[in-house]
Amino acid sequence: MQPQHAPHGDHTNTDDCRDACTTCAQMCTHSLFHHCLTAGGQHVQPDHVRLMVDCAAICETAAGFMTRGSPLHAAVCRACAAVCRACADSCRQLDDMEACVEACERCEAACRTMIQPAA
Repeated sequence: MQPQHAPHGDHTNTDDCRDACTTCAQMCTHSLFHHCLTAGGQHVQPDHVRLMVDCAAICETAAGFMTRGSPLHAAVCRACAAVCRACADSCRQLDDMEACVEACERCEAACRTMIQPAA
């Protein structure tokens, strides 16, 4: 039995979203360990650190669901979009976090595309 493949447009959205999730996870992890911990102050407040770790984790999870072709990926993408929005908002309040804000916003938008009903 051959696996069912999504139409090309859906496949492209999935690829784009998976890539955005992977990039966001990497950016949050890199920013936390290579910027926030060095900067100190507000950058290392527990709520901000927790949110960055949560964002990296949910993005990795969402990417995994899409890679496996899970029919439950939309539920994870919905959660991922919400966490990415919260992380972007938190990062926006801090200095030198623009790249993280951009990655989170890109991932949020890609996840919201994945959860839209098909036209």
